[in-house]
Amino acid sequence: MNNRMHNQYRTNRGYVILILTILFSAIGLVLVLGGAVPVISHMASTRGFGYSKQAFLASNSAINEAIYRLKAGKVLPGSVTISLASSTATITTTAVPGGKQISVSGTDNSYQRNIQANISYASGVAFNYGLQAGNGGINMGGGSTVDGNLYANGRIDAISATITGSAVSAGSTLIAADQSNNVPSTPPNSIMFRNAQASADFAQSFTVGTSSVLNKISIYIKRVGSPGNATVYIVADNAGSPSTAEVAIGSVTLTSASVGTSYSWVDLHMSTKPALVAGSTYWLVIDSSSTSGSAYYVIGANNTYASGAAKTGIYNGTWNATSLDGYFITYYGGASGYIGGAGYVGGVSIGSGGVGDAWASTVTGASVAGSLYCTTGTHNNKSCNVTHGSAPAIGLPYTDENISDWKSDGQAGGTTNGNVHVDWRGLTLGPREITGDLTIDGGGVLTMTGTLYVHGNVTITGGGKIILPSSFDKYSATIVSDGQFAINGGGSTGSGNSKSYLFLVTTSKCPNDVNCGGNDAIEITGGAGSIAVAAQNGTVSISGGGSLKAAVGNNITIGGGSTVTYDSGLAAPEFANGPSGGYSILNWKEY
Repeated sequence: MNNRMHNQYRTNRGYVILILTILFSAIGLVLVLGGAVPVISHMASTRGFGYSKQAFLASNSAINEAIYRLKAGKVLPGSVTISLASSTATITTTAVPGGKQISVSGTDNSYQRNIQANISYASGVAFNYGLQAGNGGINMGGGSTVDGNLYANGRIDAISATITGSAVSAGSTLIAADQSNNVPSTPPNSIMFRNAQASADFAQSFTVGTSSVLNKISIYIKRVGSPGNATVYIVADNAGSPSTAEVAIGSVTLTSASVGTSYSWVDLHMSTKPALVAGSTYWLVIDSSSTSGSAYYVIGANNTYASGAAKTGIYNGTWNATSLDGYFITYYGGASGYIGGAGYVGGVSIGSGGVGDAWASTVTGASVAGSLYCTTGTHNNKSCNVTHGSAPAIGLPYTDENISDWKSDGQAGGTTNGNVHVDWRGLTLGPREITGDLTIDGGGVLTMTGTLYVHGNVTITGGGKIILPSSFDKYSATIVSDGQFAINGGGSTGSGNSKSYLFLVTTSKCPNDVNCGGNDAIEITGGAGSIAVAAQNGTVSISGGGSLKAAVGNNITIGGGSTVTYDSGLAAPEFANGPSGGYSILNWKEY
């Protein structure tokens, strides 16, 4: 073989070796990748499963937290996000007929798991807060204490007061017309007042359609000459005329300068917004200080408003029917949530040990252990967290059906006509209907063996008290009254079991009703014991060192060193004559 051929052979053999090397390397790489891809895929799948599991755990934990907050009466915004390790969960709570729907979306590293639960209000009655008020709000005076949570659909005015749990003040709905009489636009009739002694003042009754705060009144009015200013009152009804026995619920000045010589709508804004109760009749009274035949007011009128009537006369005197209805519009809502009132930090102490939130549109003069949710705030120990907006208004614990059931329970045991007086000899009674008053005094002990329905007032004084028999064990019982409760000490209790309570419930609207005598629907002076009280249409007043377990009212006032010590058992009480209250879980699912 010559050199040329030998060199060619060596070159070709090099190419073959190179090609074979590349080929075997490629085959090896394919084999390696073929084994690695399933391993990598399995690892990714395992990580994804872990992230998904973490997201589920976050969702599950969050929905448990939401249900706990509902049951314990703690703050639960409409939307809130919580963190668990590397995961987050967003809780969304919406009101549905008969309860609430809780939806939670948990996320971890872009993996998401969603859980939903539907919660119903159990039949019966549940007290979820130490104090819970309607639109009238809560007033806490110096040295008063609530060991528990507060929730008000109105303001919480508190100075030199202590709240160991959370405090929530809800803003009412946006301003809206409730009652109106304004058709046709040109009134076919008119009513003159301030023109003579017999028609010095004007009054128009109206029946409230929605329980809320009265924000403003508009009247369609003109003047003749230059009459003086007048005062506009909102008062209760007394047998078809304005009540003068009670304190005016609200007032505002009608200035002569705001009224023209031609008809126009004049707006009267209430400086303190009174909380009015649906279904109740009130009077709009325009009270003049003097009269003149050449300087008076004229209000537009018709005779088509079915829920009231107009009268002229003298406030605190005689009223005369007109057979007409004045032109007016009442506006409700528009009040903002408010907590505090002091011009310094710590005027009200909320929470302890880092736990206990405050939530309202405006918070002033508060020292808050937990989170402070507000839009504006001054003189607080921390800045506002603005993420929650306004707190929602919530319903009060019992319904008209609860009241009706309790009354029926009492009537089933028979009727006692007239008053019942319990003295030192004591009395065992119930279930029973009492058509008069119930009085317990002189160290008397009333042992309740069932529901009592009292048409009149209930008074406990002079060491008197009410107890449930030991046979009731964990069960609770109720006295429902159409009158007022007056409790001055006595230490009334349940059966002795820590889960047994005495509930005192009234339908009274006092002090904003006839025959109230300036008294509130429920007045507690001095110790009251293991009881919970409710006056959803009226005012609960706790003073003189009064103490009890919980209170519900359209308005609640507490002061003078008084205390409310909430017992968590009140969130789901069991009644001897009915089902428990609180929340029930209807369903729980992943979606």
